[in-house]
Amino acid sequence: MLGRPWREAEFCVVDLETTGLDLRRDSIVSFGAVRVVSGRVQAGQAVYQIVRPETQISVPAVRIHGLRPADLAGAPPAAAALPVLASLLDGRILVAHAAWIEQAFLSRALRPLGVRLGGPVIDTAALTRAAGLARGVPPGQEPSLEATAVAVGLQPHDPHNALGDALTTAELLLVLASRLGAVTAADLAAISARHGPGR
Repeated sequence: MLGRPWREAEFCVVDLETTGLDLRRDSIVSFGAVRVVSGRVQAGQAVYQIVRPETQISVPAVRIHGLRPADLAGAPPAAAALPVLASLLDGRILVAHAAWIEQAFLSRALRPLGVRLGGPVIDTAALTRAAGLARGVPPGQEPSLEATAVAVGLQPHDPHNALGDALTTAELLLVLASRLGAVTAADLAAISARHGPGR
């Protein structure tokens, strides 16, 4: 998969909303997942799911994504909700914006299901830095998904909604891969590694 031209590879673009940003304690409250196949965003097959969290939602998190405890009370727990996401990731390259955050939450949430994230990851925040579009972003901060999308001529979809952000990230992937002159999926993974957080 990695050695293929990136336009022939299959990607699964994921965005998560969570109870907070403590990577060891907080949990997932929703996810959006979009496949990118043959250089095309498969919007019609996108998946959105709310998840009943294992921890209390922080007030700052509610302010960002708008999901309150009452909204999630009837949602399936992670063990019931996440197998769908695991199947979408199977055999595909994971893509996320500021992917280290999604990786940390997904690794912990999928472990009880016997699923391990071990494959390559493409980070559109890292690709943004590589493309020179993160000027002015303070050290230690990730470039904004919405601001980057606008900067390359995209219209962000429903910011801070997991599906909206996954769709925006999928479109951004295609724009940045073209701008960076990447040939293979391996090129994108290597650029992501070189320009990851703190680089």
